[in-house]
Amino acid sequence: MSELRIGVLGAARILRQALIAPARSVEGVVVHAIAARDADRARAVAERFHIPRVHESYEALLADDTLDAVYVPLPSALHARWSAAALDAGKHVLVEKPFTSSLDAAEALAAHAARHPELILAEAYHTGHHPIMSDLRTILDAGEIGKVRRACATFSIPIIGRSDIRWNYELGGGGLLDVGYYPLRFLRELFGPAPEVVSARARMRGDIDRFLEAELDFDGIRGTVVSGILSARMGMSVKIVGDAGRLRVSWPYQPQNGAHITISGASGRRRQAVDRTATYALQLAAFRDAIREGARNRMDAAAGVAQLRTLEAIQSRAGMRPRPSAPLVYRMD
Repeated sequence: MSELRIGVLGAARILRQALIAPARSVEGVVVHAIAARDADRARAVAERFHIPRVHESYEALLADDTLDAVYVPLPSALHARWSAAALDAGKHVLVEKPFTSSLDAAEALAAHAARHPELILAEAYHTGHHPIMSDLRTILDAGEIGKVRRACATFSIPIIGRSDIRWNYELGGGGLLDVGYYPLRFLRELFGPAPEVVSARARMRGDIDRFLEAELDFDGIRGTVVSGILSARMGMSVKIVGDAGRLRVSWPYQPQNGAHITISGASGRRRQAVDRTATYALQLAAFRDAIREGARNRMDAAAGVAQLRTLEAIQSRAGMRPRPSAPLVYRMD
């Protein structure tokens, strides 16, 4: 298999964890080029991580015919524009979550991707590639906690700096689109893709949800999603209650950090260890295999659109201001 050469649009903080480190362990993948709004910053990142090529603009990187694919870790309001541009340039695309910052943009990008059926467009929802999801399905299907009645998934982080991009509404900021994306997607992957949004409430700072709690109905299973970006400390958990027991997952969205599944049921209490393979490495390998071997792209545009549809229903229920309409799809000349 020839090397999969990836270029990066932007010098985001997530780059090392999401791509640089995984590329060192995933065979056949090389981070080959980078571009950023600040060329000096791009050069500094390239030097730090030994990236061979630095381009002076995003357009120049997309025109680089030595690249097979592009990773887009830009602010979510820019995802549709630059993912579309990369597809037009003949590049496969791995775009950070959230897929886009609005349902309109997600649908526009999905329609654009459909015009490039030979290319892979994948959302970087890394948790969905981890065996923890199949572990949980096995436990639930086996009836260890009986019939599931309710589930609660939470993710909160402390953010101190007012300059953090997550406080920027125009660029796609907000807790639900950031940390809240994980608990919502986690429950949707387990219990169904299209829950009814029963209720939602948010505590706002301007147009930004700093805390949000939503109640969902998954065909009779009551789901709760909680997100926060102004918490005293970082915290994440998934709790599932059945009519014969309950289970709890620690580190559900980053299981490589030491996740355990604790099950309390009719046969007693037990603790199940979880595979420690990094979610980001599994994601990169899946992206490579979808491109090189035609493996199923589980995090495709349709999955991204479905997530944004539920996200916007929650935002609406919480009385939040609608996100701006989709930007015009960018096309290379």
